Amino acid sequence: MKFIPFYLVFGLFVFLQSCGNKQVEENKLLREKVISIHDEVMPKMGQLKSFEKAALQKASEMNGLDDPDLEKIDSLKNLAVQLNKAYEGMFIWMRQYKNEDGDQTPEEVKVYLEEQMILVTQVNEEIKEALANANRLLGS
Repeated sequence: MKFIPFYLVFGLFVFLQSCGNKQVEENKLLREKVISIHDEVMPKMGQLKSFEKAALQKASEMNGLDDPDLEKIDSLKNLAVQLNKAYEGMFIWMRQYKNEDGDQTPEEVKVYLEEQMILVTQVNEEIKEALANANRLLGS
């Protein structure tokens, strides 16, 4: 009878420990998903800058024509702004992203990673949209 409270406390400890480990594993998977969304578009960062430069150059060339297409020139300049914004968005996200959990509880880490998933997904979509627009407008 004396051992019943001990087994009860031990069983509760094991249960809580296994729940904590489960959350840590879920956080690890969530962190991997966040990084994979980042990794999907990170190799395209140079392409963003190349397209930005090409859009500005083409706008400049068109501006020098006798009868410039002002609407097309504006579209190219807006594209350059969009490409730069997408480029900067990635680096803004990377600077604020914390790869370490620090003193946070597993529950706090989960909330943080869920917020990061939303942010990195937005960055990913902005980059893909900017590249699609560049392909459309520049014909590349």
